[in-house]
Amino acid sequence: MLVVYRFAVTEGETETFARDAEGALAALASCEGYERGGLGRALDSFTDGEDATWMLWTEWSDVGSYRRALSNFQVKMSTPLLSRALPEASGFEVLAECAPGGEPRRTDSDRTDDPDEARREAAR
Repeated sequence: MLVVYRFAVTEGETETFARDAEGALAALASCEGYERGGLGRALDSFTDGEDATWMLWTEWSDVGSYRRALSNFQVKMSTPLLSRALPEASGFEVLAECAPGGEPRRTDSDRTDDPDEARREAAR
Protein backbone atom coordinates (compact mmCIF):
# COMPACT_ATOMS: atom_id res chain seq x y z
CA MET A 1 0.00 0.00 0.00
CA LEU A 2 1.25 3.46 -0.90
CA VAL A 3 0.23 6.62 0.99
CA VAL A 4 0.95 10.05 -0.46
CA TYR A 5 0.28 13.30 1.38
CA ARG A 6 0.82 16.54 -0.56
CA PHE A 7 1.24 19.95 1.10
CA ALA A 8 1.38 23.60 0.01
CA VAL A 9 4.26 25.24 1.90
CA THR A 10 5.30 28.90 1.81
CA GLU A 11 8.97 29.75 1.48
CA GLY A 12 9.01 31.24 4.99
CA GLU A 13 7.79 28.05 6.65
CA THR A 14 10.09 25.66 4.79
CA GLU A 15 12.43 24.84 7.71
CA THR A 16 9.65 24.38 10.26
CA PHE A 17 7.58 22.31 7.86
CA ALA A 18 10.53 20.07 6.92
CA ARG A 19 11.38 19.46 10.59
CA ASP A 20 7.73 18.64 11.44
CA ALA A 21 7.41 16.38 8.38
CA GLU A 22 10.58 14.50 9.32
CA GLY A 23 9.09 13.98 12.80
CA ALA A 24 5.87 12.62 11.28
CA LEU A 25 7.88 10.33 9.01
CA ALA A 26 9.87 9.00 11.99
CA ALA A 27 6.64 8.37 13.91
CA LEU A 28 5.13 6.48 10.98
CA ALA A 29 8.39 4.54 10.49
CA SER A 30 8.18 3.26 14.08
CA CYS A 31 4.90 1.45 13.35
CA GLU A 32 4.48 -2.22 12.46
CA GLY A 33 3.91 -2.79 8.76
CA TYR A 34 5.85 0.31 7.67
CA GLU A 35 8.17 -0.58 4.78
CA ARG A 36 9.73 2.73 3.70
CA GLY A 37 8.97 6.37 3.08
CA GLY A 38 10.36 9.77 2.28
CA LEU A 39 9.86 13.51 2.02
CA GLY A 40 10.27 15.52 -1.16
CA ARG A 41 9.63 18.92 -2.69
CA ALA A 42 8.49 19.66 -6.24
CA LEU A 43 11.34 20.76 -8.49
CA ASP A 44 9.46 23.82 -9.70
CA SER A 45 8.92 25.19 -6.19
CA PHE A 46 8.52 28.90 -5.44
CA THR A 47 7.86 30.00 -9.02
CA ASP A 48 5.70 33.07 -9.56
CA GLY A 49 5.30 33.56 -5.79
CA GLU A 50 3.28 30.35 -5.40
CA ASP A 51 3.63 27.96 -2.50
CA ALA A 52 5.94 24.99 -2.94
CA THR A 53 4.37 21.55 -3.20
CA TRP A 54 5.84 19.01 -0.80
CA MET A 55 5.10 15.31 -0.58
CA LEU A 56 5.36 12.85 2.31
CA TRP A 57 5.05 9.26 1.09
CA THR A 58 5.07 5.92 2.84
CA GLU A 59 4.76 2.29 1.81
CA TRP A 60 2.98 -0.26 4.01
CA SER A 61 2.69 -4.03 4.01
CA ASP A 62 -1.12 -3.72 3.95
CA VAL A 63 -3.96 -1.27 4.54
CA GLY A 64 -4.60 -2.61 8.05
CA SER A 65 -1.06 -1.76 9.14
CA TYR A 66 -1.42 1.79 7.86
CA ARG A 67 -4.79 2.28 9.54
CA ARG A 68 -3.46 0.93 12.84
CA ALA A 69 -0.47 3.28 12.55
CA LEU A 70 -2.87 6.23 12.51
CA SER A 71 -3.89 5.21 16.06
CA ASN A 72 -0.26 5.24 17.31
CA PHE A 73 0.37 7.96 19.92
CA GLN A 74 3.45 9.37 18.15
CA VAL A 75 1.57 9.51 14.85
CA LYS A 76 -1.38 11.25 16.54
CA MET A 77 1.07 13.88 17.79
CA SER A 78 1.86 14.54 14.10
CA THR A 79 -1.82 15.12 13.30
CA PRO A 80 -1.48 18.92 13.04
CA LEU A 81 1.00 18.45 10.21
CA LEU A 82 -0.92 15.62 8.51
CA SER A 83 -4.15 17.64 8.71
CA ARG A 84 -2.47 20.27 6.50
CA ALA A 85 -2.38 17.82 3.59
CA LEU A 86 -4.19 18.91 0.45
CA PRO A 87 -7.76 17.52 0.31
CA GLU A 88 -7.28 14.68 -2.13
CA ALA A 89 -6.96 10.90 -2.15
CA SER A 90 -3.89 9.77 -0.20
CA GLY A 91 -4.04 5.96 0.05
CA PHE A 92 -3.40 3.79 -2.99
CA GLU A 93 -3.20 0.05 -3.49
CA VAL A 94 -0.32 -0.95 -5.75
CA LEU A 95 -1.68 -2.90 -8.74
CA ALA A 96 1.51 -3.24 -10.81
CA GLU A 97 5.25 -3.01 -10.15
CA CYS A 98 8.24 -2.95 -12.45
CA ALA A 99 11.90 -3.53 -11.56
CA PRO A 100 14.59 -1.63 -13.48
CA GLY A 101 14.80 -3.06 -16.98
CA GLY A 102 11.96 -5.46 -16.23
CA GLU A 103 8.41 -5.90 -17.33
CA PRO A 104 5.46 -4.63 -15.27
CA ARG A 105 4.04 -7.30 -12.95
CA ARG A 106 0.39 -6.99 -11.98
CA THR A 107 -0.90 -7.80 -8.52
CA ASP A 108 -4.44 -8.53 -7.46
CA SER A 109 -6.56 -5.98 -5.66
CA ASP A 110 -7.13 -6.39 -1.92
CA ARG A 111 -10.39 -4.49 -2.12
CA THR A 112 -13.64 -6.14 -1.16
CA ASP A 113 -17.23 -5.21 -1.83
CA ASP A 114 -18.12 -6.25 1.74
CA PRO A 115 -17.53 -3.31 4.14
CA ASP A 116 -17.82 -5.60 7.19
CA GLU A 117 -15.01 -7.78 5.85
CA ALA A 118 -12.88 -4.68 5.32
CA ARG A 119 -13.49 -3.53 8.92
CA ARG A 120 -12.55 -6.96 10.27
CA GLU A 121 -9.34 -6.94 8.23
CA ALA A 122 -8.42 -3.43 9.42
CA ALA A 123 -8.97 -4.46 13.05
CA ARG A 124 -6.52 -7.39 12.81
